[in-house]
Amino acid sequence: MVNFKKFFGGSDNEEYVEIDVNAAQPRENKVVVRPFVLKNMESMDEILNSLREGYTIAIIDIKPLKAKDIIELKRAVSKIKKTVDALEGSVAGFGDNIIIAAPQFAEIKRPTEKAKQKDRTDFIGSY
Repeated sequence: MVNFKKFFGGSDNEEYVEIDVNAAQPRENKVVVRPFVLKNMESMDEILNSLREGYTIAIIDIKPLKAKDIIELKRAVSKIKKTVDALEGSVAGFGDNIIIAAPQFAEIKRPTEKAKQKDRTDFIGSY
């Protein structure tokens, strides 16, 4: 049998440290789809912190802030967009009151212009 300690320059008198493998369990990296309601600028911190964690897809209802102060809403959306851009993610609006912010590993599929027009003609033509 080969003594690897001597082979690699170690001695037989070295001390060993015991490692508890159960103590350092890795965090489970699941994607979380999380709804938020944007009521004011103070509610931005929770949204931005969740996005910075990297595993959150945020579905943000902007209706309360939109009804209250449109200028503050524009600032809030701009701040969300800058944060998501820095994280190399993407932001998209759905309808008039929902914004979705996703990290880089998630793609937000947007309808093409032809698909939008086809949907409109199907809707109009059904009456």
